[in-house]
Amino acid sequence: MGKKFNNKFGGGGLGGGMGDMLKQAQKMQADMEAMQAELDERTETVTAGGGAITVTVSGKKEIKEMIISPEVVDPDDVEMLQDLVVAAVNEALRKIEEITSGEMAKITGGLNLPGF
Repeated sequence: MGKKFNNKFGGGGLGGGMGDMLKQAQKMQADMEAMQAELDERTETVTAGGGAITVTVSGKKEIKEMIISPEVVDPDDVEMLQDLVVAAVNEALRKIEEITSGEMAKITGGLNLPGF
């Protein structure tokens, strides 16, 4: 009879190293999904113009609240108000993106995976 073939991966199946890699990938995916759900519920608040504008944004990158101090509302200088709103929103979005990226990097070990 012929000699039985047995390689380091446990024969012909997904044993050993490949099976472990698949399990690790599945765990990483589950961890990422759980972290994304947690981040979606998180909010971050930033201010602009020395506190004249306050913006709260969610992990889903949705504006949840914006507070504009009455002192900054000047009908003769609407452009300044617009600039402050844009600055506050952009900073809030940048901050939530930074937090999301940092938390995901903890799970992925720095791998750049699409969709997260």
